[in-house]
Amino acid sequence: MASWVQSVLVVLAMVLFPTTVESKVRHYKFNNMTRLCESKPIVTINGKFPGPTLYAREDDRVIVRVVNKVPHNITIHWHGVRQLRTGWSDGPAYITQCPIQTNQSYLYKFNVTGQRGTLLWHAHITWLRATVHGAIVILPKHGVPYPFPKPDHEKIIVLGEWWKSDADDVMNQWVQTGMPPNVSDAHTINGYPGPTPGCSSSGFTLHVEAGKTYLLRIINAALNEDVFFKIAKHEFTVVEVDACYVKPFKTDTIYTAPGQTTNVLLTADQKSGKYLMAISPFMDTIVAVDNQTAIATLRYKTTKPYTPLTLTTLPATNATPATNSFIESLRSLNSPKYPALVPLKIDHSLLFVVGVGVNPCPTCVNGSRVVAGINNVTFVMPDTALLQAHYFNTSGVFTDDFPGNPVTPYNYTGSGPTNIQTTNGTKVYRLAYNSTVQVVIQGNGIIAPESHPIHLHGFNFFVVAKGLGNYDPVNDPKKFNLVDPVERNTLTVPTAGWIVIRFRADNPGVWFLHCHLEVHTTWGLKMAFLVDNGNGPNESIIPPPKDLPTC
Repeated sequence: MASWVQSVLVVLAMVLFPTTVESKVRHYKFNNMTRLCESKPIVTINGKFPGPTLYAREDDRVIVRVVNKVPHNITIHWHGVRQLRTGWSDGPAYITQCPIQTNQSYLYKFNVTGQRGTLLWHAHITWLRATVHGAIVILPKHGVPYPFPKPDHEKIIVLGEWWKSDADDVMNQWVQTGMPPNVSDAHTINGYPGPTPGCSSSGFTLHVEAGKTYLLRIINAALNEDVFFKIAKHEFTVVEVDACYVKPFKTDTIYTAPGQTTNVLLTADQKSGKYLMAISPFMDTIVAVDNQTAIATLRYKTTKPYTPLTLTTLPATNATPATNSFIESLRSLNSPKYPALVPLKIDHSLLFVVGVGVNPCPTCVNGSRVVAGINNVTFVMPDTALLQAHYFNTSGVFTDDFPGNPVTPYNYTGSGPTNIQTTNGTKVYRLAYNSTVQVVIQGNGIIAPESHPIHLHGFNFFVVAKGLGNYDPVNDPKKFNLVDPVERNTLTVPTAGWIVIRFRADNPGVWFLHCHLEVHTTWGLKMAFLVDNGNGPNESIIPPPKDLPTC
């Protein structure tokens, strides 16, 4: 029988308690945080940035109460948790639930069935996840070892971004002007940017003991930027991504996009001293990024005072070969215990073209607004949650005619269409329970080609191929890896390229698919799959809880 993990999460307080402990929940409001030598109030959990870590074991049931004590609507998404039949607890605002309003609460209840590894939780409304995020650690079942050498210690490394202004104000800049919002002022490692020009604040320090091996659980909680992660003189062995085991491989540089997690083994095999730990952005197109490198330190416990810091060189901002090398090294473990169950027969073969566009906006600066979409549809957020509308057969909230292919094909990575406007709609794509799906996600070159980290709620998928240019439906399938492709929940579409995923729609409900660059999600690069119930209660979504928030 699965064990129970009971948690209490309060915005602004998250307190983790086992079921056998009686404790009072503490409520907090805004907390002042000082970064870059300036203070500002931010929304936090328990006054922590990043927030507390949620620990569970494979097949545990998790119960988390969220009480909203801030003047913002709030939801929490358990990023990467499958939420089998429990879509009411998935968290994206207006997709699976109405938001939790000020002084209201909601009890999230879900199982972590068949999952183990590192995931993350974060706010899933406006840009609040800039500060409202934290780690989820799902340990293997008792008595089940890792499929790699057992580490001596485990450490969590959360990567993020920091704005001197309020992140929602940055978002509203686009709403008001129609122009792209400002990039962040700094990157962070476990909440700290480290020393920066004009501010000599200290950063995070990872203390290690010579000869010991550490499992680093690395989480990219940044809003808008892919990053490189590196530690001077040290090598990583990658063993897991997105809570899915991979064939181990060695590298000195981790590449990770927003929403992705990476578990690596690091052995403290260098001489005693201090070693630079740093992250820097990746962007191989003309889009602006935050060029500020976040600095932390790996420090051996026997390091003497005044020992100089050993430095390293990070990849160039546009180091596409470094990202390709990392991505192409990822392969599913595909062992008897952890097989890669890639769908071989496909029921739905889809082509989703993702990118930006420009729509009229009379009140905006240039009379137009930058938008984004999938298959030329800019998703319009409804006023009622899609899952509620689906469950209660409420009409007028959405339509199920999302185009499975571009309505008007064009040269996606070439000259593009003459009309770069998009259409607006709240559309879903309907799938029968247990049907198999292949999605070719094709980037386009409108305004500028760009890499997109795409996250699918409710499922893991297999990345069977990727390439540059326009996808060739005749020749590119010959390159598919259907044996041991990497399994994940968040992928990166290469700049001016394409990627192919496959998954089985074995989870009834409404499941969000969107770019995990918050700027693109805000612009409308999102849609949802509606998976109908199967046969009987075990293939059907559970009834909504009594405390489900109302809009």
